[in-house]
Amino acid sequence: MNAAKWPRSLTGPAPTSERGHGFRAIGVAVSKLGAPIVGKRGGGLLVRLKTDWPAIVGTDWAAVSWPTALARDGCLKLRATPAAALELQHRAPLLIERVNVFLGHSAVTRLILVQGPLPLPATPSGSPPPPLAPGEAAALDERLSNITDRELRAALARFGRAVIAIRR
Repeated sequence: MNAAKWPRSLTGPAPTSERGHGFRAIGVAVSKLGAPIVGKRGGGLLVRLKTDWPAIVGTDWAAVSWPTALARDGCLKLRATPAAALELQHRAPLLIERVNVFLGHSAVTRLILVQGPLPLPATPSGSPPPPLAPGEAAALDERLSNITDRELRAALARFGRAVIAIRR
């Protein structure tokens, strides 16, 4: 029997010219494997919407709404604060248009608004770290003294203060 008729996996390794050169990114392989699974339920589109929600609808609308589900029939379920639900209902055609432009096709045909608290905080709650002790501040300044770029040094100083405050 001629070996050329057998699949390459049975006849040994492929010649060097047929194989790829070096390593390949695992993200490409994972997305190819997961796309059929995620795509069947609309999960991939919903993840994209959640990731870029402020960029899609604007920061004002993103502060009072959050996408929670996307059905196969094109219904996008939004969680909305009660104060903004009525205005969101009136702006539904605009929101649908923005979402569809972002996705590149008419994936959303109507909105379903559910009033209630948003699952994520509207604004990040963070207080500035407490001031450092004189010895800690001096040690941090000494470590950063070799950095000539002022902006980088200031950013690293803020980061260092936050790390020291967390360790306390």
